[in-house]
Amino acid sequence: MPTLLIVHHTPSPRCQELFEAVVSGATTPEIEGVRVVRRAALSATAADVLAADGYLLGTPANLGYMSGALKHFFDQIYYPCLDETQGRPFGYYVHGGNDVTGAVRAIEAVTTGLGWRRAAEAVTVTGEPGKSDVEACWELGATVAAGLAEG
Repeated sequence: MPTLLIVHHTPSPRCQELFEAVVSGATTPEIEGVRVVRRAALSATAADVLAADGYLLGTPANLGYMSGALKHFFDQIYYPCLDETQGRPFGYYVHGGNDVTGAVRAIEAVTTGLGWRRAAEAVTVTGEPGKSDVEACWELGATVAAGLAEG
């Protein structure tokens, strides 16, 4: 059974709302045969990444960059996972108060270096998440999970 690993840093109610939407989409009953594993960015390990077939990443934009927790995750898994995870699908969402550009650029740079393949458009949200933002996160989770279910 394919495994989808959701790695997130969820320090605020706004990030929590987006995270829950991603999980809901990824675990919708219409998508069968995908195991969904959730890990906080500070506790996710290279073993988690190696055991997964695809990834969803979530972070706030902090001071123009991804969260330190997601950066720590990437620092811990980069070299142990570099050769074995190339080509695996991923998606991500970012929430910021007013700008997410630096966080998006950082995630794109690291995932490009890892050789991961973006399986869905990124969801970027600034300010209070609206209904369309929450729906986009649900779609993100469902899209990446469905891609794994299809093989």
